[in-house]
Formats: sequence, C-alpha cells, structure tokens
Amino acid sequence: MFGLVFAFTSARADEQRICFEFYNGTFNSKIDKALILSVPLKLSQTTVKDFYRQMNAGNYAPVVDSLTAYKDRYQLNDWLYYQLIRKTAQQISPKADNYGRYTLYKWFLLAKSGYDARLAITGDDKVIFYVLNDEDITDIPSFNVEGQKYMCLNYHDYARANLNQNPPIPVNINIAEATKAFSYKVTRMPNFKASDYQEKELQFTYHHKAYYFNIKLNPEVETIFMNYPGVDFESYFNIPLSKETYSSLIPLLKQNMKGMSQKKGVDYLMHFTRYAFLYENDEENYGKEKRLSPEETLFAKYSDCDDRAALFFYLVKEIYNLPMIALLYPTHITMAVQFSKPAGGKPIMYKGQPYTVCEPTPQREDLRIGELSSKLKNVPYEVVYQYVPEGR
Repeated sequence: MFGLVFAFTSARADEQRICFEFYNGTFNSKIDKALILSVPLKLSQTTVKDFYRQMNAGNYAPVVDSLTAYKDRYQLNDWLYYQLIRKTAQQISPKADNYGRYTLYKWFLLAKSGYDARLAITGDDKVIFYVLNDEDITDIPSFNVEGQKYMCLNYHDYARANLNQNPPIPVNINIAEATKAFSYKVTRMPNFKASDYQEKELQFTYHHKAYYFNIKLNPEVETIFMNYPGVDFESYFNIPLSKETYSSLIPLLKQNMKGMSQKKGVDYLMHFTRYAFLYENDEENYGKEKRLSPEETLFAKYSDCDDRAALFFYLVKEIYNLPMIALLYPTHITMAVQFSKPAGGKPIMYKGQPYTVCEPTPQREDLRIGELSSKLKNVPYEVVYQYVPEGR
C-alpha cells in the first residue's frame, strides 16, 4: 500500500529527508532545502524557466538517484514509477496547496529520470504536462511535436477541458538527458504486503453445482489504475494479477477443473467470468468508458464485456495457454479460443486458423461454447488482438 505513512525528518541543517511507504517497500530520499522553491499559483513561461534554472543548479541528484534506484530494485514499469514520482512530488509540494508547483516537481523528476517530459501553458493558466509515447492510447489528448507523439499525463486534473479553445503553448527548455519514451504497459504488479489484502467471496453455479471462492484482493490496485488511460488491447489484456490474488484464485480454479477436458475447463472459466460478477455497463456505472484490469474486475461490484473479456483471456492464458483472438463489435467485445481439437459450433477463421467463440459476458441466451449471441450473427467485427503462445 502506498501513501500510508509520510514524514519529513531532519537530517543536516541544509536538508530534509522524505520517507513514505510505497507498495511493499519504504521510499527514502534526502531533500536539499534549496530545492523547496517558492512558485506563484499561476505559472507563466518565465516562472517555469526560473524554476528549472534553480532546480538544475541545485543538488537534485540524491532525489533522482533514490527514485531510479527504487524503480530498479522493485522492477517498476513506467506507469508505476510515475506513481512513485507523484507521491514524491506530493511530499515536496502538496497538490492542494499549489497545483502548478506540484506539477513542476513531477515534470522535473520525470525528465531528470531520463524521460522526454515537457510542459505547456494555456491562455487560461492551465499547465499541461506531457510525455513522449509511441503507443496506441485513447481517451486522453496527445500532441504532435516535430513528428513525435506526446501524451498528456495530467488531463484528468482539468475535468476534460477543451484544449483546442485554449491551445497549450510549449515551454521550450532543452533537457539533454530527457530522451526516453514513456510506456503505459503494466506487465508486473507490485508485491503488496499480505496484510493489506481483503477477502472477497465469489460464487457461481456450473452444471447444477455451486462453487465458492474467497479471493484476496488489494484496494490499492484501484488506486494504481484510477487515471490509467485506454491502452491498446494487447497491453490491456496482459495486465497481470498481483501475487496474493493469483495465489488465492488460480490454484483453486485448477483444483475445481481437475479431470475436466480442455473444452470443459474453458467452458468452466467462461461461466465463471460470466456469472460470478454482476453486470452493468460503464456509462451507468462510471459515467464513461472504463476498462478494468483482471484484478479490478475481481474487486469491482459491477463489470461489463471488456472487463470480462480481459479476465477470461488472463485465466485461459494462465491455465491452458491457448491461442486466442478478441472480436470487437460496435457495442460488444467477445473472445474466441483455438482448441487442440475441434470444440463445436461454426469456427471463426483468422489467418488460416479456426477459433471457437467463447462468450464471457452474460447474454439473454445461455450460450454454449461455439455459440454467438443471435443479435451479433450478422454484425461485422474486427479482430483487435491475437494471442499466439511462444513456440506456436
């Protein structure tokens, strides 16, 4: 769990030490008092450049070295590293006290960590924080700078403001070491403390038999993905479970499926993702489209079709590691699996290989493997992700 304990403790007279829990570790860093700068509430091109000049001339290396060492030690993906930088900036300059100054510290620390992060100021005093990124990201603004794409990291703080009405004007500052692209891929979850987990009971019925699960879940997962954007389906489908959640679910699923054929086992997982959770679409639940990671889906009270497709994909991949494709319709997404033997129903042919539809979201009909909802049978679809196991 991060953000649980914060403290400034005195070191030398000219420095302070910042310390807070972050996931299963404790982040410590020396803070030179000369780095704690006074910044006006409204930023301008001049104040941003003055901030950088003073910070760059100061002893910032201990802070950046501590951040990058923590990143390496705990193997943080860029998105999780950015959460660490956010917490560090929050301790140096609380967001509620001076949003502009808080953003300046985030920008400076990310840039000095080697990422091509930049700032721009709008005509109505918004400070836009953006970073080089070459991935397929939706639902947040991007900027084209000399043929390269930059994603806005702080758009959520401006309640979906129309940046076309007040176009951001870049602050031109050359930071030699700021060259890396930022990635939104999350391929490894933190090793949270076991004591921070909660238990949640799930149940569903399969072939007239009730199955019960007590799954360990960490509420910090929701915090990690609170402002996570819409990433491409490959990145989204491959967000893993944390260690404790994995250990509380996957072995039990395998035990329940022991002795089942491959087809019946996948059918069991299909019914688990279909009926162990309450359904509600994102517009009704969140007021907007929001894709949940597999662990968020296990935690959430409600989930929709893309959440269940991602969870089903993860479970089939972990337990059977079968080839799969994701089928995107105008208002729905579903999955198709390539079995080692024909599994019934009319196959979906993709790149010369047969895939069997496996619907992980509840429909009006209780669909069996190989069956597609009648309302989708004549609707065009797009294959938005293909998973092929290594060695296939």
